[in-house]
Amino acid sequence: MNTVEGRWFKSTYSSAQGDDCVEVAFGEGAVLVRDSKDTVRPHLTVRREEWCRLLEFAART
Repeated sequence: MNTVEGRWFKSTYSSAQGDDCVEVAFGEGAVLVRDSKDTVRPHLTVRREEWCRLLEFAART
């Protein structure tokens, strides 16, 4: 799953110190998730349906 460089973005809930940051990018049919402190490591790929379920769950908790 490839993304266009520069399409990664950080959550607005990330800490101000930058030590608790997750970045996401939207690929074709999937959401890509990575640690913003270690962008060289492979990212996690999640189907969009599962990403939506995760966000719905997080909004309820």
